[in-house]
Amino acid sequence: MIDIATIISITLLYSGPLIYVALGGVISENGGVVNIGLEGMMTIGALVGATVGYYSGNPWLAFLCGGLAGMGLSLLHAIATINFAADHIVSGIAINLIGPGLSLFLAKLFFDGATLTKPIPLDNKLPKIMGGLISKLPEGQFRQVIRIIFEQHVTVYLAFLLVLLTYFLLYKTKLGLRIRSVGEHPLAAETLGVNAYRVKYVCVLLSGFLSGLGGASMSLAVVSSFRDTLVSGQGFIALAAMIFGGWKPQGAMYACLLFGAAQGLSVFLGSKGFNVDPNLLSMLPYVITLLVLVAFVKGVRAPSADGKPYERSK
Repeated sequence: MIDIATIISITLLYSGPLIYVALGGVISENGGVVNIGLEGMMTIGALVGATVGYYSGNPWLAFLCGGLAGMGLSLLHAIATINFAADHIVSGIAINLIGPGLSLFLAKLFFDGATLTKPIPLDNKLPKIMGGLISKLPEGQFRQVIRIIFEQHVTVYLAFLLVLLTYFLLYKTKLGLRIRSVGEHPLAAETLGVNAYRVKYVCVLLSGFLSGLGGASMSLAVVSSFRDTLVSGQGFIALAAMIFGGWKPQGAMYACLLFGAAQGLSVFLGSKGFNVDPNLLSMLPYVITLLVLVAFVKGVRAPSADGKPYERSK
């Protein structure tokens, strides 16, 4: 029972950052802008979060700055794809090159030539919650299991809250209707008085902010520093989760939990010393990502205008 609880706990821990980034992709692509630059935005968010967390000692300020760093990088993607009608894939690839490169440059600048940040003291990491509430339960294995599963960093619970907020935004508000209409047919949306360019900008900037939060949650909660291998494909897994989830927030969340479970299983098996090559274990989340994409995304449909450059009629 303890082992199962441990796997669930690790699943939630690793799913949190993926959910932030996948939600960013959901918002951007529902607005008609393909954003494969999530990895780069996540990376710069992780670096800025760890750097601000180390120097300021304030994890919440660091978390916010990580999100703003991702938003800053997403602005480049927005300008290229919206104002200059650049190919969305090419622009996203450029962002994925700029993000890690800029992160390493800034790490060397702020940490005396090192390509990783100094560890953040445990007291300055984003806190875990629910511990006080769980301590009121009767002692025993049940309380131990509940503690293992539910005593998580606050970023995990915030990620699930954002799923609800994103769903409400997209499907229950006027802004959400405008976002989805621009993603389906921007010209028709503009004939009804919707500023398609403005909506697209909002969506891309929000996607960058959420991706930056995902990166910052990696460096401020999952671990306590930034290194060049910290993100290592997590942004692409989140992108796959968004597609597998049908460009819907709840679907993306379920996919992130699946990929987080694969990560949790690989970490658990490695910690238990199973006689399996650690390189094979580290491949598990990526292999599952590929299998899921091959097996389940055939019938999934993206928004009609997703990835198509839009220019107003003269």
